[in-house]
Amino acid sequence: MSTPIWKPNVTVAAIIERAGSFLLVEEHTKDGIRFNQPAGHLDPGETIPAACAREALEETAWQFTPQALVGVYLMPVISADITYLRFAFSGELGLFDAQRPLDDGIIRAVWMTPEEARAVSDRHRSPLVMRCIDDYLEGQRFPMDLIAHYPPQP
Repeated sequence: MSTPIWKPNVTVAAIIERAGSFLLVEEHTKDGIRFNQPAGHLDPGETIPAACAREALEETAWQFTPQALVGVYLMPVISADITYLRFAFSGELGLFDAQRPLDDGIIRAVWMTPEEARAVSDRHRSPLVMRCIDDYLEGQRFPMDLIAHYPPQP
């Protein structure tokens, strides 16, 4: 009998800071209404930074260009029998499209100071929300070329 292949779920998150506040999303989850960074799953054929830019736009209507890797986080969730592998990026905030609808499940995009975000930590989607903000505030940045993307192989 062979053992099933285990695969983590690859996710991306945008750590977007402007004037001391961070862009978060308030969203419906199976655990109720929660706060998270603009984040989501890597789609087939997509680069990791491109997934981060896409998720930020879809969830907040803000354009975002990843410019540095803040961290890579492996988080098993035993109750759901799932493991997330999160790539979190900081970068440049672009234009806002007030006419763009937000993804299903997103209630709103909101700017919060670290103190405001910490005050609602019981409503964070995961402990990674504050961890990513704290790592960003501590100056943790890695070059984008740390992640190498290869074309599909035959």
